[in-house]
Amino acid sequence: MAGEYKRIPGILTVNDLSSNKFSGEIPESIGNPNGLQALNLSNNALTEGRDCCSWHGVECDRESGHVIGLHLASSHLYGSINCSSTLFSLVHLRRLDLSDNDFNYSRIPHGVGQLSRLRSLNLSNSQFSGQIPSKLLALSKLVSLDLSSNPTLQLQKPDLRNLVQNLIHLKELHLSQVNISSTVPVILANLSSLRSLSLENCGLHGEFPMGIFKLPSLELLDLMSNRYLTGHLPEFHNASHLKYLDLYWTSFSGQLPASIGFLSSLKELDICSCNFSGMVPTALGNLTQLTHLDLSSNSFKGQLTSSLTNLIHLNFLDISRNDFSVGTLSWIIVKLTKFTALNLEKTNLIGEILPSLSNLTGLTYLNLEYNQLTGRIPPCLGNLTLLKTLGLGYNNLEGPIPSSIFELMNLDTLILRANKLSGTVELNMLVKLKNLHKLGLSHNDLSLLTNNSLNGSLPRLRLLGLASCNLSEFPHFLRNQDELKFLTLSDNKIHGQIPKWMWNMGKETLWVMDLSNNLLTCFEQAPVVLPWITLRVLELSYNQLQGSLPVPPSSISDYFVHNNRLNGKFPSLICSLHHLHILDLSNNNLSGMIPQCLSDSSDSLSVLNLRGNNFHGSIPQTFTSQCRLKMIDFSYNQLEGQIPRSLGNCKELEILNLGNNQINDTFPFWLGSFPELQLLILRHNRFHGAIENPRANFEFPTLCIIDLSYNNFAGNLPAGYFLTWVAMSRVDEENFSYMQSMTGFVLIRTYRLYENYNYSMTMTNKGMERVYPKIPRSFKAIDLSSNKFIGEIPKSIGKLRGLHLLNISSNSLTGHIPSFLGNLAQLEALDLSQNNLSGEIPQQLKGMTFLEFFNVSHNHLMGPIPQGKQFNTFQNDSYEGNPGLCGNPLSKECENSKSTAPPPPTDKHGGDLESGRKVELMIVLMGYGSGLVVGMAIGYTLTTRKHEWFVKTFGKRQRKC
Repeated sequence: MAGEYKRIPGILTVNDLSSNKFSGEIPESIGNPNGLQALNLSNNALTEGRDCCSWHGVECDRESGHVIGLHLASSHLYGSINCSSTLFSLVHLRRLDLSDNDFNYSRIPHGVGQLSRLRSLNLSNSQFSGQIPSKLLALSKLVSLDLSSNPTLQLQKPDLRNLVQNLIHLKELHLSQVNISSTVPVILANLSSLRSLSLENCGLHGEFPMGIFKLPSLELLDLMSNRYLTGHLPEFHNASHLKYLDLYWTSFSGQLPASIGFLSSLKELDICSCNFSGMVPTALGNLTQLTHLDLSSNSFKGQLTSSLTNLIHLNFLDISRNDFSVGTLSWIIVKLTKFTALNLEKTNLIGEILPSLSNLTGLTYLNLEYNQLTGRIPPCLGNLTLLKTLGLGYNNLEGPIPSSIFELMNLDTLILRANKLSGTVELNMLVKLKNLHKLGLSHNDLSLLTNNSLNGSLPRLRLLGLASCNLSEFPHFLRNQDELKFLTLSDNKIHGQIPKWMWNMGKETLWVMDLSNNLLTCFEQAPVVLPWITLRVLELSYNQLQGSLPVPPSSISDYFVHNNRLNGKFPSLICSLHHLHILDLSNNNLSGMIPQCLSDSSDSLSVLNLRGNNFHGSIPQTFTSQCRLKMIDFSYNQLEGQIPRSLGNCKELEILNLGNNQINDTFPFWLGSFPELQLLILRHNRFHGAIENPRANFEFPTLCIIDLSYNNFAGNLPAGYFLTWVAMSRVDEENFSYMQSMTGFVLIRTYRLYENYNYSMTMTNKGMERVYPKIPRSFKAIDLSSNKFIGEIPKSIGKLRGLHLLNISSNSLTGHIPSFLGNLAQLEALDLSQNNLSGEIPQQLKGMTFLEFFNVSHNHLMGPIPQGKQFNTFQNDSYEGNPGLCGNPLSKECENSKSTAPPPPTDKHGGDLESGRKVELMIVLMGYGSGLVVGMAIGYTLTTRKHEWFVKTFGKRQRKC
């Protein structure tokens, strides 16, 4: 029968609607796994019988009966639209809405270009993919176009410029999450009718055209999540109709203009995670229609303007992670009483939590983390009965947790970590919190009682932080926690085995587990591969684990098992972990050879730390061309052979530490082209040969620390490299930070479980071998000690003005200690001992006011030791083995010690001038620190120039003394 259809639950198959009249309603659930025959409609079929206009989703013109609209949003459509579909015969169609369906990643059909009368097209969130067809640009009457939330859809050929050039009548343009990957064309500012523009997460870059902000009808502008899109806010005018402005996670910068106060219609302003700076203008208080204000994670500073109290309709305020001086909460609480969300994290809040905060009874979100709040948690917070998130971590709160907090039935997230809270927490306190999913109690003085009987069932947790909660065993209630994603039990006293029942805890959900800093010895009935199939981070470090290395699941990203007692060989299964980002097995008893397959994983690994084991043999030879390693630490093993030349593929390398092995090679000059290499440690190996001059002018440009000590390097000190190590010539004045690899997980906006992975090293400083668990980025150090270097100290070393440590002891250096070492004003440790240096210690070294360690022992130095400033702090052992030295702290006094300087001679115009021979002798003696030849030359010059230079130089020096 023509027009027959078969009704199957959720499915409608239309066989033929081209020449028949039908009435009735198209089921709300329309679809067909074999294609969208449900859309195989013709205009004639629908207009011959007007009853079809009553079908669900069909809109007809009342006079002509033509189908002018299809509204099939959220209709469970599935499949693809064939280009021959009679849908494209509906030439009178003005509105087509197929949003929120599943077109199975098919392409937008070219036939859409035939619908020339379309004014509104909505294909959002419908799983379309591929390039947007150029035929769509023929729809010149379009007023509204929404292709958003189709992340596999592309607008590149044609591109955004082509679209804007053709669709000049647009009032609404929504392309969020469409792959555009281009700049924003300036001609977009010509769309004078544009009211709504949404370009969220489109891969936009370059400078955003400022003229778009001034479009006369613009009400919504959404540019969020385009990290490489730059721009500035313009000077606004009072005719603006802007209501919603979202620049979240872009690179907009500059200051907020005072003219922002003209945006009197603005309801939402979100500039979170941009690069704005300066003071927040008072005029922001003029935006009295604001309901949502997010200024978080910028560089705003100063006192927050009190004019914000004018924003009486504000229900969402986030000013966290800036450099504000908020002070107390009182000014916010008094007038702004409509809050549903308040985020004041890291805003320099001081004092106690005000009890009046409990008057904000509409609050569902409250975050006061990372401040300097003191005192107790007020029990009246229990009045906030709608509260879903409470974050008070990283403050100085003390006392017990009020029982009223455990009466907040709607709580989803409770984060109290890193305070000074005390007392006990019983499991029964959690029974009432049926909606609790995230609980963070770590790093307080709390004790969790886990062995008491329960009066009900505990909530199903997804995040649980119990670090440093005085636990001595695994809490038994974890047996039933099968939805956990994040678990930290670190810094407790949990001892013995990891029980086998843990295998089923979060087996299919767990992302992060941290058991570090306990007394764990082994896994009970350990499987070959740990069973948590979604695990990304596993922290087992600082325990007493024995036996072979546990192999994590294939999902693992960060694996920390350092500082244990593991032994045996390196499991080859580790090489099959293709998502592995950080692998730290340091300070165990692992042995055997490092498997060659590990270097094949260098295309995913960022950190590889095998320090302090018993590995022998050669370093793996096949680092791939896609190597992404940033840090390699193979120190304190028994590795032999050469540094593999394939390591040259690892251009992102920042840290290379091969110290304390048996590597036999020459200096790896070929690492000089690495643009990010900051630390190179080759100490205690068998490196040999001369270090030749660099082959380019910019080798090792970012190197801050180099340690070549205890090798067999020979020849002169590497004077050429001292000129190319430009990072050491800079005096860093930036904010203090450590060398680290970016990692970690932000679990919720108020909880960060993992910080970055800090690089570490061992280095001799101030005469002692010192472990650096963290390496300051500003630390600059050179250790070339205990080699076979010869010759004089080169002048180029005086260029390295940022140096903090210089150790060239235990070599065969000759000549004088050069006075230009006094230029190294940042130097804290200078070790020149155990060489063949001669002459005096230059007086210019007294200018090194940061110098804490100075050792010139066992040389051939003579003359007076500089006195005053830092030199008054050095003891005898800094100078021993130099019989020619005199003065404090040595017992040997210098001749003429009572005379601080010779009297200044005068020329023929100044009167009494001693004989030329006497003056020549004096200058020769003063020049002795620079060598006999230099002294003679100065004496000769002085005689021939009638002593003018001597009077100018040494006359002034005497007056200064």
